[in-house]
Amino acid sequence: MEFEIKPQKKFSLGLNELWEYRELFYFFTLRDIKVKYKQTVLGFLWAVLQPLIMALLFSFFLGKAISSYTQLPLPYEMFALSGLVLWGIFSSGINNAGNSMVSNANIIKKIYFPRLIIPISAVLVGVFDFFMAFAVFIVYCFCKDVPFSWSGLIYFPLAVILTCIAAFGAGSFLAALNVKYRDVRYIIPFLVQFLLFITPVIYPTNITQNVYLKGLLALNPMTAPLDIFRAGITNGAINWETDLVSITSSLGVFIIGLVYFKKTEAYFADLA
Repeated sequence: MEFEIKPQKKFSLGLNELWEYRELFYFFTLRDIKVKYKQTVLGFLWAVLQPLIMALLFSFFLGKAISSYTQLPLPYEMFALSGLVLWGIFSSGINNAGNSMVSNANIIKKIYFPRLIIPISAVLVGVFDFFMAFAVFIVYCFCKDVPFSWSGLIYFPLAVILTCIAAFGAGSFLAALNVKYRDVRYIIPFLVQFLLFITPVIYPTNITQNVYLKGLLALNPMTAPLDIFRAGITNGAINWETDLVSITSSLGVFIIGLVYFKKTEAYFADLA
C-alpha cells in the first residue's frame, strides 16, 4: 500500500492544530519577554517609562498648540498617553512579528509546529507591555482626577482586540515577506515611525478638515481602536461612521497578512 503526502489544496487556518500546540504560545511569549528585558536595570519598568516619557515630551512641545487648535476631551498629556499606551501594542507587534520568522530560523528548520504561533506570540509580547503601562495609566488618571466611565469595561477590551488584529495582520505579512527579502527588517522601523505620524495617536482626528486627509485617517486601522479606547475614558460619543471604515481596513489587513503568510509558510524552512 502506497501513501502520498502532499499539501492541502484548500486554504486552511489550522485552528485545530493551533489548539493542539497551544502551550507553545506561552513558552514563546515568555521566552521573548525574558529576552527583551534580560540584563536591563529597570526591567519591566521600560514598558511604562517609554510611553510616559514620550507623552511628556509631546505635551511639552505640542501640547499647547494642539489644545488651542482643537477641543480635546482630556488634558493633552492624558490624551497623548492614552494613545501611546495603545499604540505600543501595534508598534511592538509589527516590530516583533515582522522579525519573528528570521529570528526563529533555527527552530523552524529543526522541528515542526504551526508557524502562525510565532507571529501571534510576538504580538502577545506587546499585549504584556500594554497591561504594564495601562496599570500605571489608570493610576495617573486618578492622580489627575480624570474619571473613568463604565463603558470602559467594554471599550477597553474591544480596542485591544482591534489593535491586536491590525498588528497581527501587518506583522504576519511583514514576517513572511522578511523571510524572502531581508531588506524588510530595515524598513520596519521606518514604517513604524511613519505610521505613528499618520495615526491619531498624539493628535485628534478633527485636527484637519481636509477631505482627503480625513479619508486617510479613516482608512487607518488604528483610528478606530484609539477612538474607542478614549471613549472608554471620557464616555464620549464614538464616531462610528469613521470607525467602521477603520475596522474594515483592519480586517482587510488581517486577511491579507494571514493569507500571504499561509501561502508562503511552506518555504520558510528553506528560505530562513
